[in-house]
Amino acid sequence: MTMDYLTLAFLLISLVLSTLIFIFIITISSTKSSPNNKHPPGPSPFPIIGNILELGTQPHQALTSLSKTHGPIMNLKLGHITTIVISSPQAAREVLQKNDHSFSYRTVPDSLRAHDHHILSMVWMPPSAQWRVLKRVCATKVFSSHQLDSTQTIRQKKVQELLSHVGEYCLKGEALDIGEAAFTTVLNSISNTFFSMDLGHFASDKAQEFKDLIWGIMEEAGRPNVVDFFPILRVFDPQGVRRRMNGYFGNLIKFFDGLIDERLRLREASKMEANVCNDVLDSLMDIMMEENSQISRPHVLHLFLDLFVAGIDTTSSTVEWAMAELLRNPEKLEKARNEVRQVLMKCDHQQFEESHISKLPFLRAVVKETMRLHPPIPLLVPHKTEEDVHLCGFNIPKNAQILVNVWAMGRDPSVWDNPNQFIPERFLESEIDFKGHDFELIPFGAGRRICPGLPLANRTVHIMLASLLNCYDWKLDKGLKAEEMDMSEKYGITLHKAIPLQAIPIKV
Repeated sequence: MTMDYLTLAFLLISLVLSTLIFIFIITISSTKSSPNNKHPPGPSPFPIIGNILELGTQPHQALTSLSKTHGPIMNLKLGHITTIVISSPQAAREVLQKNDHSFSYRTVPDSLRAHDHHILSMVWMPPSAQWRVLKRVCATKVFSSHQLDSTQTIRQKKVQELLSHVGEYCLKGEALDIGEAAFTTVLNSISNTFFSMDLGHFASDKAQEFKDLIWGIMEEAGRPNVVDFFPILRVFDPQGVRRRMNGYFGNLIKFFDGLIDERLRLREASKMEANVCNDVLDSLMDIMMEENSQISRPHVLHLFLDLFVAGIDTTSSTVEWAMAELLRNPEKLEKARNEVRQVLMKCDHQQFEESHISKLPFLRAVVKETMRLHPPIPLLVPHKTEEDVHLCGFNIPKNAQILVNVWAMGRDPSVWDNPNQFIPERFLESEIDFKGHDFELIPFGAGRRICPGLPLANRTVHIMLASLLNCYDWKLDKGLKAEEMDMSEKYGITLHKAIPLQAIPIKV
């Protein structure tokens, strides 16, 4: 991030100088509690700015450290915003399952108000009738088992293109940027499923343009923004975050809008009412064009924005983290590779298929362990209460922001043995999965606001990882030793590897 929290604090003080007395009164009055209310513990806030300075540039790590002192349900003041941080599976279950309805609203970062995204987006809108319609459309038209089965040949084709690209680096003996290659593969896999077209090519800068655009969105959404801590400053957008996000969103929405126009022209030219390409865009346009439809064109545009940005970024980064952990643990890599090859040999297949995933317990354990250590969204998408809620003996006030620190839960020594070590075997004798029922491992969230793209991400990560392991051996670039790998993190809304993974593929 270009601006850390210390710089942000200085900017904040200069901007609110004329309103210090007003904000101070509001802040003090909001922290008062009646004798009958017990608020969660937390670090003492500074006047005006609260606990902002304690977050640093890696908020998920800072909050994990604070929770060790103040407990798994922790209260912070981030400027004028009351924030409750959840850091244990037990507390997460109370929030996301037992009190799911009360906590199913969203705190919306100001950046996500660009182009009214918070009003039209399934991710950010409140749990309304419109939200239920969009959720049902995703479940039936985008991520259903039937839909995913019908598009698996697309994903297999794109993985084969990835392997051909890797082969070029193998022949030259050059190191491949695994995250970049994974991004292009997921980009084209999703764009073909949605729009029946490639949007990137390994040999061009087009995929990098989309990567820069998507990471820009994730970085702005996760950037410390004075407006989020003091909403009174929203009209000024002093850091220009919403202005930049308007540009990013505008580019993608314009692109998606052009695709809809082109598809409408294609339908008219072919004299067909539907199923010109038989893809997700066709399905959503059919719904959009129904009489009295509850899905408008803006809803479709913003739904694509959500699915496109979140799906590509989180899936490709998970593949990169998994490969990084395997290269750092060569014996685990060899074990995973042998398992994949044995399954293919038994099935008499040359190419990995999604039906093989269920036959690969160790590979599935590798993916679970990767998501435990490197959850794609370490604090999940923020929740909010719309009423006072009683939680585990504490009073949670109306409009409090709720952050679920799944990064902390994945590294909790009271939950996991040797939590900082990459040990996939821990899942071989365990039924724990990441599909929202086991709160020790909820990288996609849980409850009614669980990530709808989980089924597609699950298939894509496994097929890409298995194929990369099956076809090539790998060694680190420039003679780097496994124990010397830099595994530091780059924080946005999503969690990236700070130093891109470079590895040389070797034909087996």
